[in-house]
Amino acid sequence: MFTYKKWSRQTFVTVAIGTALLSGCSPATDSQKNQHLTFVYNFATLSLDPHRDSSYVPLRAGVTETLVRLDDDKLTVEPWLAKSWTNESQTVWRIVLQKDIQFQNGEPLDAAAVKASLERSIRENAGVKNALNIKSITVDGADLLIETRTVYPEFISELVNPNTAIIDIDAKRIDTQPVGTGPFAVRNFSPGTKVDLTRFDGYWGERAKLESVDFLFNEDAGARTMALQSGQADVVYRPEVESVDQLKNKGLTVEAVETFRVHQLTMNVSNGPMQSLPVRQAIDALVDRDELVDHVLQGYATVATGPFIQSFPFAPTYEKQTQRTAVSYLKQAGYTLQDGQMQKNGQPLTLTLLTYSARPDLPLIAQVLQDDAKKIGVTIKIKQIDVPEEYMSSHRDWDLATYSNLTAPRGDAGYYLHATYHPQGGLNFSGVNDPSLTRQLDRLKRTVKPAERNVLAEQIAREVDAKQLNSFLLHPSTLVAYDKTHVKGWKTEKSEYYMITNQLEVR
Repeated sequence: MFTYKKWSRQTFVTVAIGTALLSGCSPATDSQKNQHLTFVYNFATLSLDPHRDSSYVPLRAGVTETLVRLDDDKLTVEPWLAKSWTNESQTVWRIVLQKDIQFQNGEPLDAAAVKASLERSIRENAGVKNALNIKSITVDGADLLIETRTVYPEFISELVNPNTAIIDIDAKRIDTQPVGTGPFAVRNFSPGTKVDLTRFDGYWGERAKLESVDFLFNEDAGARTMALQSGQADVVYRPEVESVDQLKNKGLTVEAVETFRVHQLTMNVSNGPMQSLPVRQAIDALVDRDELVDHVLQGYATVATGPFIQSFPFAPTYEKQTQRTAVSYLKQAGYTLQDGQMQKNGQPLTLTLLTYSARPDLPLIAQVLQDDAKKIGVTIKIKQIDVPEEYMSSHRDWDLATYSNLTAPRGDAGYYLHATYHPQGGLNFSGVNDPSLTRQLDRLKRTVKPAERNVLAEQIAREVDAKQLNSFLLHPSTLVAYDKTHVKGWKTEKSEYYMITNQLEVR
């Protein structure tokens, strides 16, 4: 049994260090608190370029906006910078823009500016290029005409992607001070530490209630929690799980919201031992998901049977199969236990597992898996990395990775399935190149009717499960802690996209 208290003692020192990093932010005075909010986020970023930043900080900080946005309650795509859209033909979309919008530098948002921004996002981000599937963008008066390479019913929903945010590409220093259309502008950026935000009084919507925001980064959950307890933060994203009861006892609000996220084991199927299906099945069988939910997430999660939460119409109900042990799968793969080690052809089974501290439950999951693997003679070496997407896409010296992903942030299965399992997918870190899956994914991309899309997506999810291309562990809740008597207008979104908004205020 994994002992959670043991790990907690180990993290005490890092909590103290994390708190020291926040110590430079002294508590605001009463007059400042009428206008200013301090928000602590769990991911750091070194760049604010919205077309590259995988942490989506510019959108989450209210600096940038996209053409359309996701309605978190209805799971529908709603207008934002785009007023409306229609199909001119099967592959051509007309985008009608909102009127009288300006960037934070006073430049007008017009069709030419939107065209330039979208084209830059395609140049700078291979994932966006593949997801949007754009053949051409044409300015037609005040509108845009966008032609996709194929019939592509998902196109509009893909414009929810934070990496498609509209910015003034002629502005200088995009990586440190992007100029968007949101209610807050970047005043100063300290890479890896914080973003200073100031209200944009020329905002096209309702003017923000807050005058300024400190958007801080701290990847230590204990430090984030202590910042809230000490009054150095107003809102903390993902506080320390084991401190939730303590926070509630102090009268603080802790919201736990089901999200579209899954914690998974990403498997490198392009080289090494994980190319073997029985080895992948063995690792999956090794995972005690109930233990992870109860002891690592303290109950703030549900067991995952696949990538999607069961409330989605495209989430399969998987048939229960005869339970096999990890050892039996390894024997099928040709491994035998010799001198306490699983070996094949005289070589012990040793796996490298990547993890990262920005999501503190992932290193804990990695330790649990390492301990359980050791019991059956499998050696797992844990390697800490900083930016998982960058490392996994550029290195092949790993076998497994604890990874967390939003699987249906646009309310549709196509995004995750295509990005993760298509050879050209932006999140295909596993190196999957399966002709059968590729054909089905290409078909899904062309399928228009929602009911038909759901059926096809379910079939693809079942094939992913049968081939054990990844191992899905649990669906974590998003935890946000704040003083509800002090902070007004906060909403914990399932999509995790929209955080610092014009409705936030501090009293």
